Amino acid sequence: MLAAGGNAFDAAVAAGFAAAVVEPCLSSLGGGGFLLAHTDAGHQVLFDFFVDTPGRGVPDEVEPRLDAVTLRFGAADQVFHVGHGSVAVPGALAGYLHVHRRLGCLPLVDVLEPARRMAADGVVLGPDQAAVVHLLEPILGRSAEGRERFLPRGARLGPDAAVRNAPLAAFLERVAGGETTGFAAPDLSAGIAADMAAHGGLVSAADLAAYTVVEREPLRVDYRDATLVTNPPPSHGGTLIARGLRHLRQADAEPFGSARRLGHLVDAFDDVWRHHTGAATEQALPERRPRSARGTTHVSVCDDEGNLASMTTSNGSCSGVILADTGVMANNIMGETDLNPNLRGMGEGGRLRLPAGRRVGSMMAPSLLLRDRRAPVVLGSGGSERIRTAMTQVVVNLVDHGFDVAGAVRAPRVHWDGEVVQVEPGFASEAVAELATRRAVNVWPVTDLYFGGTHVASPDGSCAGDHRRGGACRVVEA
Repeated sequence: MLAAGGNAFDAAVAAGFAAAVVEPCLSSLGGGGFLLAHTDAGHQVLFDFFVDTPGRGVPDEVEPRLDAVTLRFGAADQVFHVGHGSVAVPGALAGYLHVHRRLGCLPLVDVLEPARRMAADGVVLGPDQAAVVHLLEPILGRSAEGRERFLPRGARLGPDAAVRNAPLAAFLERVAGGETTGFAAPDLSAGIAADMAAHGGLVSAADLAAYTVVEREPLRVDYRDATLVTNPPPSHGGTLIARGLRHLRQADAEPFGSARRLGHLVDAFDDVWRHHTGAATEQALPERRPRSARGTTHVSVCDDEGNLASMTTSNGSCSGVILADTGVMANNIMGETDLNPNLRGMGEGGRLRLPAGRRVGSMMAPSLLLRDRRAPVVLGSGGSERIRTAMTQVVVNLVDHGFDVAGAVRAPRVHWDGEVVQVEPGFASEAVAELATRRAVNVWPVTDLYFGGTHVASPDGSCAGDHRRGGACRVVEA
């Protein structure tokens, strides 16, 4: 898109559509997300197109049907809740189209063409995506269409397998041509609602018609001589990062990796953790809402006109439900235990259903770092609860330690999980040993995707895709 003369927003939207094809399990037009925009005129806006709780117009006594599926992570098992009852009202498609209408400059047909072409011609999975497909096979194989795509003739796909999605290619062609404006189109919404009602789902035609993208004023927090612009409430991620930075700015900027610096970081993360979990008595978050905390995809884009785009999206771990004849795999965000307390055995009256029409909160925090006399930085991360600690450390590395973009991302990280400090390899053993006199510490033998995936770009031409999550970066000479 950039090489074709498009701006940062064309590129981000095109990347969102493309991710729905090339990351067929964890990214989807049936999920939701956020895009933080800084325009060439200096205007900043947060586009909230995350999911809504479903059930508008559905009788109150109807309960969602959720199916438990056990996935094997190496030697550990984890239960996921999927099926029609796990689907929240999708927002990604509406969000991409909204951002393009507001800020894009290329024709929509050009922006969607790479995704349409890849869906029609097929995309080679590669080892990383093949591993995800194998992990999610119990979910992906729940429908006949899913089995045909991901388990053809019952065979497991290899890394060199090309996955095609002809229904999605046709759907993208209709969207690009203006024949379909989204899932709320009457010819689609009626079929989606009927399928949901028949299989224990709550998403209704009224939900799809009522869904709107919300433009929010971003949250801003000053840190030293910089300002972080990030995702505001009702989502939690930006608020928690801001809290951690406010805590850290009260302390001196100690050398990177020193025992005092590690101690300051962990103290700040502990303050944020206690605040978020309610273990502390200080002021609560602006609004307690359901929250989503699973897989994410992030893209950071800058152009030479001064436009900056930071976009993070999620489809959960996918539901196994394909929306009508679109080829789009729906999210399973209503089936996440962090969202629905009854899935942990803590619900009231045995109900799984939540009030309809509420925007679900998230840990996602697409952000911009504005610095005095230096180029701004676009950043964001995947990593669930580790988003806030990963991004805080990248900001601190840039501002306090003067690291370049690549160094700020590559540097080892720590994460406080509420009980133990998880430590990546690379810190001095003496500093870690001193930290261990105050906190329980677990030193990992290898760098791991557990510690987030913070992808960063700057209009000065510097960029870094986080190696922990297969990140990549490219500078385009238009």
